[in-house]
Amino acid sequence: MRLRLPPCGHAWAALGPFGATIATVTTTLDRPVPKPAPPATPSRPPLPGTASHAAPVKARATIADVALTAQVSKATVSRYLNGRTDILTPDMAKRVELAIASLQYRPSPMAQALKHGRTRLIGLAVADVTNPFSVAVLQGAEKACQAAGYLLVLFNLGNEAGRERDAMHALSAYQLDGMILNRVDTSAQLWQDAQLHGKPIVLVDRFQEGLDADFVTVDNPGVIQIAMDHLQQQGFDEVLLVTEPIADVSSRTARQQAFARYLQGQGSTGRGKPAAMQGSVWESTAHNTSALQQHLQQWRDQAQQAGRHPAVLAGNAVASLRVATAVHALGWVPGRELGIIGVDETDWAALVGPGLSTVAQPTDALGQAAASCLIERIQGLQSPARTVELPGTIIVRGSTKSPSV
Repeated sequence: MRLRLPPCGHAWAALGPFGATIATVTTTLDRPVPKPAPPATPSRPPLPGTASHAAPVKARATIADVALTAQVSKATVSRYLNGRTDILTPDMAKRVELAIASLQYRPSPMAQALKHGRTRLIGLAVADVTNPFSVAVLQGAEKACQAAGYLLVLFNLGNEAGRERDAMHALSAYQLDGMILNRVDTSAQLWQDAQLHGKPIVLVDRFQEGLDADFVTVDNPGVIQIAMDHLQQQGFDEVLLVTEPIADVSSRTARQQAFARYLQGQGSTGRGKPAAMQGSVWESTAHNTSALQQHLQQWRDQAQQAGRHPAVLAGNAVASLRVATAVHALGWVPGRELGIIGVDETDWAALVGPGLSTVAQPTDALGQAAASCLIERIQGLQSPARTVELPGTIIVRGSTKSPSV
């Protein structure tokens, strides 16, 4: 049975319906009696399709009601529901089928899941749900879960390490089958309890040393190589990498290191850079937007005074938005006063000035790959931890128009 959660639901929104109370159906025999008598054994309700069949039952039916109506045992109904009709007589199977249809009986997904030791619930914990990358990965993971009959439960960590602890606790508290994890705090070893309970984890975007788990990511060095090659070909020779705080975030670290290698002539393809190409790094936060604007002004002025052609490489969608906001506040137009290219394709990239050039991550494929890896582990796959790297794709727009044009 396929279960589906709306893309931005919460854990309790997904689990709430399973907590509904199941009402028990009772039948009253309205017969006049001439004198009090000892309680009689209630007669079985007539089979569906007979002339004396009762009115439809409005309360939610149980497996006991089906058994009573079909005049069989609950074990027989259970065998029918589990597809074991080969050990039932045709008459029994038909009576159960008619009783289920008449009572509009629906098995409880949670009860069935608990009986088999699986809830078919998968957690997805993202560092920041406001990041377009997280939303896109979520959509891809949901597709894979839906196709395999799993329900996806979203946990927004809000870039707070404490919430990551809560999400890991939910693995056992809500009996999730496994977790796709986009980590916030890579210094805390919060996954150990999950491993003790045999719950598989798959990491997406951010690697964790010491955790024996599948890891799904974009080819970060390749993404930077693509962006820098494009800027070089367009004639830009002064590049500013604007990134969110690098700290211990593996994806940001990998991009910064690839940027430095490229400037040193050690790009991943071995082609290197023109001798004149230079670069620097600026870490952007939500609290230093004014400082970013001032830095862009000074950096561009110095580059132009030196006869150089400046371009910004934004490390992700959040950094791209901050750069675009600062450029707009300065009254500049991307592709005119400076070049801009960002990692991550977004819905608004085409609307920034003449359009923002990007290196798109295959976010949908990343989400699907992460969910598929996790489902394979849930279903019993035993193998060494795997790393899945997917390539980025450049989308060229007006923000990287050649400065010589």
